[in-house]
Amino acid sequence: MRAVMGGFQNTSLLLSVYFLFMCCVTPSRPSTCDLRRKFYLNGMHKSGDVTLGGLFEVHYTSVFPKLTFTSEPQQPICKGFDTLGFRHAMAMAFAVEEINKNSDLLPNLTLGYSLYDNCGALVIGFSGALSLASGRDEQFLLRQNCSGSPPVLAVVGDHYSTFSIAIANVLGLYNMPIVSYFATCSCLSDRQRFPTFFRTIPNDAFQVRAMIHILKHFGWTWFGLLVSDDDYGLHVAQSFQADLAESGESCLAYLEVLPWDSNPGELRRIVHTIKTSTARVVIVFAHEIHMIQLMEEVAQQNVTGRQWIASETWTSAAVLQTQELMPYLSGTLGIAIRRGEIPGFLDFLLKIRPDPNDTNENSLVKQFWEHTFQCKFNPADREDGESVCTGHENIELAEREFLDVSSLRPEYNVYKAVYALAHALDDMLQCEPGEGPFTGRSCVSLQAVEPWQLLHYLHKVNFSTEFGDEVSFDENGDALPIYDVMNWLRLPDGKIKIQNVGEVKKSDSGGEELTLDEDKIFWNTDSKKPTRSVCSESCPPGTRMARERTQPECCFSCVSCSEGKISNKSNSLECFSCPEDFWSSPQRDHCIPKKTEFLSYQEPLGICLTTTSLLGTFICAVVLGIFIYHRSTPIVRANNSELSFLLLVSLKLCFLCSLLFIGRPRLWTCQLRHAVFGISFVLCVSCILVKTMVVLAVFKASKPGGGASLKWFGASQQRGTVLVLTCIQAAICIAWLVSSSPAPYKNTQYHNDKIVYECAVGSTVGFAVLLGYIGVLAILSFVLAFLARNLPNNFNEAKLITFSMLIFCAVWVAFVPAYINSPGKYADAVEVFAILASSFGLLVALFGPKCYLILLKPDRNTKKAIIGRYSKS
Repeated sequence: MRAVMGGFQNTSLLLSVYFLFMCCVTPSRPSTCDLRRKFYLNGMHKSGDVTLGGLFEVHYTSVFPKLTFTSEPQQPICKGFDTLGFRHAMAMAFAVEEINKNSDLLPNLTLGYSLYDNCGALVIGFSGALSLASGRDEQFLLRQNCSGSPPVLAVVGDHYSTFSIAIANVLGLYNMPIVSYFATCSCLSDRQRFPTFFRTIPNDAFQVRAMIHILKHFGWTWFGLLVSDDDYGLHVAQSFQADLAESGESCLAYLEVLPWDSNPGELRRIVHTIKTSTARVVIVFAHEIHMIQLMEEVAQQNVTGRQWIASETWTSAAVLQTQELMPYLSGTLGIAIRRGEIPGFLDFLLKIRPDPNDTNENSLVKQFWEHTFQCKFNPADREDGESVCTGHENIELAEREFLDVSSLRPEYNVYKAVYALAHALDDMLQCEPGEGPFTGRSCVSLQAVEPWQLLHYLHKVNFSTEFGDEVSFDENGDALPIYDVMNWLRLPDGKIKIQNVGEVKKSDSGGEELTLDEDKIFWNTDSKKPTRSVCSESCPPGTRMARERTQPECCFSCVSCSEGKISNKSNSLECFSCPEDFWSSPQRDHCIPKKTEFLSYQEPLGICLTTTSLLGTFICAVVLGIFIYHRSTPIVRANNSELSFLLLVSLKLCFLCSLLFIGRPRLWTCQLRHAVFGISFVLCVSCILVKTMVVLAVFKASKPGGGASLKWFGASQQRGTVLVLTCIQAAICIAWLVSSSPAPYKNTQYHNDKIVYECAVGSTVGFAVLLGYIGVLAILSFVLAFLARNLPNNFNEAKLITFSMLIFCAVWVAFVPAYINSPGKYADAVEVFAILASSFGLLVALFGPKCYLILLKPDRNTKKAIIGRYSKS
C-alpha cells in the first residue's frame, strides 16, 4: 500500500508541475507564471556557439517557501553543500572545455554550458529545466505554433529519477534530448513516455538483475529490501519482486519503504523488523540522506550480524564511512557505477577560481569556495569565526575527497554524456548536402539546428572513450550495462577502504555475467566467510521440500521420501519412484537393485536340503547295490525283485528331483521340476501299488478255486501296469506344459524392497491334477495294503506298504496347507521337504527291514527258515 501511495504522490506532484509548466507556456499569462522571476537559481554559465544545459545536485537539501503567484520573489534556501555534487558539475565544464580544445571533434565551433543546481528539490530542479529550455531572461515567448529555437540543444541531468521523470515529460514536448548520468529508474526506458531521454548509467532493471546474480552466487535466498519513497525506490521494488517471482529461487523476508522525512517512529519500526528477521542480508536502494537516518537508528538498536548490499546511490558514500558505523557497515557489498579515468581533470579542479566581480553567473563556484574555506565574499554575510574570502586561497587545501580523482564514477558518466552529445552534434554538422536524413535528404545548418534534429543523431552515437569504454545507446536510450562490484574493507586503523572486487556486465547471450575476486572480499563475520541467509536450510538428497501456503517459497520443511522413492539432489520438489527392479537406498538418495530371494544353494536352508537330497540318493544307491549283490536270496526274489529294483530307481529320482527346486528359477527348471517330480512319484507309487496287488493275488490263488487270478499278475502284466500308470502322469504333465507352462516370476507382493524369484505354476488346475493323481494312487495303495496287512507270509510286504503309505499320505496332506501359507522361497522349501520326507519314509519303511535281514540276520534269509516259519504259521 505504501508503494502504491508513494507512486500516487509522485504522480500527483508530477501533474502539478506539469500544470505549472502549461501555465507558463500560455501566451496570455507569461508574466504571472514565470518561474525565473520567482526563483534565483544557483548556476554556472559559459557562452558558446551551441549551449548544453546541465542539472546537478550541488546542495542536497533546501528550505522551500510556499509558492504563491505574487510579484514578490520568494527565494528557496539551499542547504548542505555537496562537494561531490559540485565535482559532477565541474566534470561537465571540463568535458566542454576539453572538446573545445579538440581539433578533431566539433572544429570551428565553441560549446558553451549552462549549469543549474537542483538543491535536492524537484520544484527547483524543474525551474532550472524550464530556464534551460526557455532562456535565462525574465520570460520567454514561443510563436503561436510552439516553434522556435530554445537556448540549449540538450540537457545533461538530472541526478534523481523522480526529477528526470518530471523534466523528461516536459522537455519531451520540445523534443529536447536529455542525457542523465545518475537517474536509473527502469520506467525511464519507456520510449512511449520518454522518447527524448537517454542515460549513461545502466537502468535499475539491470541493477536489480545484477543484485540477484550476486545473491544467487553466494546462496542468499532470504533477504530484506529497503527502498526510498520515490520513483527510484518504488520501481526498484516492483522490478525486484517481478524478477524474484520469475526466478522462483529467492524471496523477500520483508519490504520496507524508507520515509523521505525523518520519521523516528517509522525508522524504529523498520530497524526493529531488520533486527528480528531471520534474514541476514539487507539490500538498500535509497539515497545517502536515507542511509544516514537509517544507520543512526541501526546503531541505536545495535543491529549487528547483517550483510548490507548497497545500490549505486550510496556504495561510495563517504558520509557513512565513520567510526560509529563501521561495526555495522564494514563488509558491505555494493553495486557501483563503472569507474573511469579522466586525464587532466585534477589539473582542471586545481585551477578553479571564483571571480569576485561575477555576482550571479557563476554562483556555484563562489559557494564552493565559501564552503571549502569557511569564508564569505560579502563581509555582511559572515558568521562567527568566518573570514572574508579573497579568491586566492590555496585550493590544494580543499577536502581530500574533492581532489581524489582515483575513482571517478558519476563524473565519468557526466563526461561520457557530454561527449555523446558532442559526437551527435559533430555527426550532424558533417552531413553532406543531399545525403541528410531529413525531408528531401536535407542537412542541418548550425544557425537553424533544433533539438529534435540532434535527437536523431544521438540515437546513432557510437564511440569509445580514452579509458576504453564503448558509448552507445540502445533502442530505449539505455547505455551498455556494466557495474563494478565494491566491498567495504575495514583497515587495521579502523578506517574504511572501498575496493573493487569484481564486475557485472551484460553477457553475449543477453544475461548477466558476474566476475568476482572472492579472495579480496572482506566479510564482517567471525569466520571471515560469507554469512548464510536462508529461511530454511537446503533439503538434502533423500528428502523433498514441503511448503505451506501461508509461507514464502523460501520457507519450507524437509520431508523424507517414502520407501521406493528417492531424490538425488538438494531441494527437490518431489521424490521419484525407482525403476521396477530397483528400490530406494536407506538414505533415499539413490536407487539400488532390489534384493533377490530364492532357495539358494549358498544359504543354510538350501545347503541342508541339498545335503539331505544327496544323502537320500546315496542311500538308494547303496540299497540298490545290496539288492543287486543279494539278488539270489529269497528276500530279494520275493514279490518280484524287478519291481523292487524299479522302485529303488524311482526313489532315487524322487530324491534328485528335489534339486530342481533349489537355485534361481529359470524357465527350464520351472518346467522340469513339477514334471519330473510328478512322474517320479507316480513311478514309485505305481510300483508299490502293483506289489500290493501281487500280494493280494498270491494269497487269493492259494485258496481253492483262486488259481486263475495269477494269470493277470505275471511279470509282463506288472511292468505294463506300471508303465500305463506312469504314462498317464506323463500325459498330464505334457498337457500342463503345453497349455499353461510354469515360468519364472518376480514376486514383489511379499516385500516391496525385495524380489522373490519363484516359479509360477501357470495352470493351477494342471498342478492340482498332477498332485491329485499321485494322491489317488497312494490312497489306493494304502487301502489295498491295509486289507492285506494280516495275510500270513514272512515275505508279505503288506504291513510295510501300509506303514509307508501312511507316512506318504500324512506328509502330503500336511504339505498342501503348509505350501499355500508359505511365502516365496519357503514354499519351495516346504515342497522339497515333503519330497524328501515322503521319499525317506518309503525308503526306510519298505527297504529298511529287508536290509536288516540281509545284512544282520542272514540266517533268516534262507528258504528253510522261511518254509519252517511258514509251516508254523
